[in-house]
Amino acid sequence: MTVQKTVNTYRVLCIDGGGMRGIYSAAYLHSLVSIYEGSRNISNIDIGKSFNLISGTSTGAILACALACGIPLPKVIALYREKGPSIFPEKVPTKLMKLAVQWPCRSSLNKKGAEALRAALDNELVGITIDDLWQKRKIGLAIPAVEMSRHRSWVFKTPHLPNSRNRDGKFTLTDVCMASTAAPVFRSMAWLPAPDGEGSLVFVDGGLWANNPVLIGLTDALGMTKEGDRIEIFCLGTCPPPSGDQIASESEVHRGYAEWRMGADVANVAIAAQQYAYDNMAVMIGRHVGRDVNIIRFPRGEPAANLMEHLDLDETSEVSMNALVKQGQTDAYEALSISGRPDNKDGQAIHLIFQTAPVLGGDTDV
Repeated sequence: MTVQKTVNTYRVLCIDGGGMRGIYSAAYLHSLVSIYEGSRNISNIDIGKSFNLISGTSTGAILACALACGIPLPKVIALYREKGPSIFPEKVPTKLMKLAVQWPCRSSLNKKGAEALRAALDNELVGITIDDLWQKRKIGLAIPAVEMSRHRSWVFKTPHLPNSRNRDGKFTLTDVCMASTAAPVFRSMAWLPAPDGEGSLVFVDGGLWANNPVLIGLTDALGMTKEGDRIEIFCLGTCPPPSGDQIASESEVHRGYAEWRMGADVANVAIAAQQYAYDNMAVMIGRHVGRDVNIIRFPRGEPAANLMEHLDLDETSEVSMNALVKQGQTDAYEALSISGRPDNKDGQAIHLIFQTAPVLGGDTDV
């Protein structure tokens, strides 16, 4: 008699960074949750509980922590809508004259924005620590940042790995989000008390090295699994603008401050390049690790031309937020479309996530 070997499936959600465009990611997931709540005739789907591990960078860290805690997605969307203008009280200038005007007060604007973000996060995350989250929900969390004293990568983690020493357990989720979202120029650095109670640590945005955290998700998933297990990693973007520049002549390569919009366009290039490169590296690594690894990026359509003006990382106008929410809702139907095709492996994996997600409530809440 042949004994069937049990294959365990570990699911990971990875959410890219992108500033205020995080409202798009929250709206995308909320649309899918709402659709499946209707088709399943239930309410309050707990989509975070569908994953063994959630990794998010920068604005993705906020959404990752919210999902891991079981905070409903409409609350996340409301946080962006209501608090976004105070978190980014003035946009980073893209023209020299405006830069000159803002130069003397940029640091005070960043301080004001950091205080607004911390207050908004504290209101939702209510002092929950990494230890609290792990003990109550048993969902792994992996949030990248940069530790400034050595300019080294740092990943805030729950003790989900077998060799974990639980270095980060005493950090609050607010601290974690402050660290991962601390984008230079756009936001203040994050000053956090050291986990051992002695001194402090300073962090900046994890997007500097892992705006697409898929390799973090894959690395930790390999540590959580054994040979023969299945790993499914679901990647969600933040509606980046269409990527690529057609450089028509050699004279155009000598770009200066104005052509790079005072550096603002550099962030978009980095986000697009990381999304493409890291997804592909994860796929290639997955072929050689003794696991059945499937990297799935939630599908999206190409943004319409009139959406471009709404995609700056610090764009907080009501019109722009409405446009991003609408785009998230529209792109969710791209996922719904492929989820109905029996021959589409990625679509079937997405369908299974939402079709089997538990209901929020009871002792699963933090």
